[in-house]
Amino acid sequence: MRGKSIYAELDIEPDAAAREGGRLSKQKGEPIRMSSIYEQALGADFHKLHPRIRERFGFGSGDRVASVGHGVMEHIRFSKLAMLPLYAGATRNIMFPQGGRNIPFTIENFAYVDRFGRETVTWIRSFKFPNAIRRFDATMIYSRERDRIVDYLGTKQHLAVDLEISAASNGGIRIRSGEQRFYEGLLQFRFPASLTGIADVCEWYDDRADRYRITVEVSNPLLGTVFEYEGSFQARLVDAGPEFIPLDVRPLREERRE
Repeated sequence: MRGKSIYAELDIEPDAAAREGGRLSKQKGEPIRMSSIYEQALGADFHKLHPRIRERFGFGSGDRVASVGHGVMEHIRFSKLAMLPLYAGATRNIMFPQGGRNIPFTIENFAYVDRFGRETVTWIRSFKFPNAIRRFDATMIYSRERDRIVDYLGTKQHLAVDLEISAASNGGIRIRSGEQRFYEGLLQFRFPASLTGIADVCEWYDDRADRYRITVEVSNPLLGTVFEYEGSFQARLVDAGPEFIPLDVRPLREERRE
């Protein structure tokens, strides 16, 4: 769905929108059209989301804003049975074989148009362990070809994952991964289910604590849970036109195939 920028329509600054707690509605209660990839995926169900969740998932590149969050992951765990694939993934910022408690965390969601003309949203998650900073990077697009969001994992978009997006009963957004495909040069193939990690993510807003909360679990049909984390953070919208998007949040390589 395409429409006028939500912030332009409201004639407010992004930080003012954040201070208003995401209550982005016109004075007279008129409906607002948004163009984020998540609204495209959810359709009418987008409006079932908590206002603060709509704020974080409701902007596109035309709004010239980003969502930046800081918080703590109460626990991060991984399975030693998945040590080797997690080590391999860590070389391209796709999960990692390290765990801990009360780990400082940041998340950066920037929206931009990639070189193939696709609306793209970054998911740059950084975890500050005592001896290392780990990253888990992804870029998401809405694929008209596949009629869903596709999540490219890592720094070079070699791994493309179909996502199922739904509104949770608590006003949060639930994201569950589906088919996974590998692209490298002329090589392309679909991963068999036994070799995939199925991600189940839920992000919601805790009004009482005035914080976002998130749970992430990645499981394998044979090994069970291989990676998970849970915690909370606070986030705000900041100015972020194309000229302000940091180089290190964009992938080193962009993949045309979806």
